[in-house]
Amino acid sequence: MFAVTFFKILTILLSIVGVTFLMPAGVAVYCGEYQVLPYFLIPMAVSVVLMLAVNIPTRKIKASMNIKQTFLTVALLWIIVSFMGSIPLYFSGVFPSYTEAFFESVSGFTTTGATVLSDLESLPRSINLWRCLTHWLGGMGIVTLTVALLPLLGVGGFQLIKAETTGPEKGKVTSRITTTAKILWAIYIGFTLTETILLKLAGMDFIDALSHSFSTLGTGGFSTRNDSIGAYNSLSIDIIITVFMFISGINFSLLFYLFTRKFTDIRDNSEFKAYILIVVFFSLAVTFCVLPKFNTFGTALHHSFFQVISLLSTTGFSTKDYIVWPASAQFLLMLLFFIGGSSGSTAGGIKVVRWVILGKQINNETKRMLHPHGVFSVRLNNRIGRKDIIFSVASFMTLYFVLVFITTFVGCLGNLDLFTSFTGALSVVGNVGPGFGLLGPSNNMGFIPGFVKWWYCFAMIAGRLELYTMLIFFMPSYWKR
Repeated sequence: MFAVTFFKILTILLSIVGVTFLMPAGVAVYCGEYQVLPYFLIPMAVSVVLMLAVNIPTRKIKASMNIKQTFLTVALLWIIVSFMGSIPLYFSGVFPSYTEAFFESVSGFTTTGATVLSDLESLPRSINLWRCLTHWLGGMGIVTLTVALLPLLGVGGFQLIKAETTGPEKGKVTSRITTTAKILWAIYIGFTLTETILLKLAGMDFIDALSHSFSTLGTGGFSTRNDSIGAYNSLSIDIIITVFMFISGINFSLLFYLFTRKFTDIRDNSEFKAYILIVVFFSLAVTFCVLPKFNTFGTALHHSFFQVISLLSTTGFSTKDYIVWPASAQFLLMLLFFIGGSSGSTAGGIKVVRWVILGKQINNETKRMLHPHGVFSVRLNNRIGRKDIIFSVASFMTLYFVLVFITTFVGCLGNLDLFTSFTGALSVVGNVGPGFGLLGPSNNMGFIPGFVKWWYCFAMIAGRLELYTMLIFFMPSYWKR
């Protein structure tokens, strides 16, 4: 029964991704890039035929999975979809080997935004659009998209989304998970269209505007320009993208509360308040550090604010190469690699809420030393949180840094220097994109050995799925009956 359920979900998901190939295929026709057209249309046709062949005969079979099967399903779906996404990248001939094409696909779907390419502007525009579109699909969640569009998963729908979404607390905006998924995707699409229109009005052509909107809302960071957003040298474009990066780093449930006028829920949200404080503090701190490099305070604030939002939301766009900024500014920016965006957003990283919980627990432990018989609890959103949430956060953060350290060691085995290996590990596990050292925003990962790239692929997917969904298979308890 599980095999039937798995293949039903897999073929539905592949057909959804396949249908999205129509967008870059249309760009290929518009731009006269007919040589890449088969690499979009053939996989799309195959995926739709497979979906019909599997789902029509089994349409009366109700989908059901247990917890173990749910984790296995989500992990396999992300890996298989990444393979599918690499098909047009590899067969278009713009990547020297399949390793590079698969790496780029994984980096896209996990919204990491690390690239192996050095000359983006020489790529077919359809390929560049597809790279950015993978961010958009992976940002809100490819499994969430399946649940939203085809609610045949029944009780398994919430389990699938729980295994894919981010943050220590998994919940629903509405009572029905399919309704929740549809609402979140409607908000996501609405912001994408809005940003595309604004970028078009600010001077980008439509294809670039759409591509960068996909990358921004998905907090991915792939660009169609070698110098990222800095290539446009436009204050209005920088401001538009900064605003939407900030929005994309917010829990999307809060955006739903905004539209439904539940302002109290937004005001009381502990993570949102911390997110704003982090943005303000780091933006001002970096501005004062880089002030000597810029003519005016306004210019320094402009680029500092952009870069802080870009790294905190794990988008990875850049207007300037922060590697040449003062060491004090680089240090502050590197701290953002340890934070990440909000839970329930498209951003990666550890997530702001976990640091909020950890900070509140440290405060409680300090109080307990002064008042040994006192009873203290962690309060989130003006409510007492679960008693076990501290253990959940501590376990996650321990596992997170263990994976970062292992990934750092793998980078060192690939002859990267220690600093580059460490920041590269932070980047791929946190789905940030750029790093420091040899992996700064003006560089790429093309020079990294193949075996390191494959490990990075694993680390990116593990980071996108909040670690446990991938690492649970290495636990002996998973395989026990």
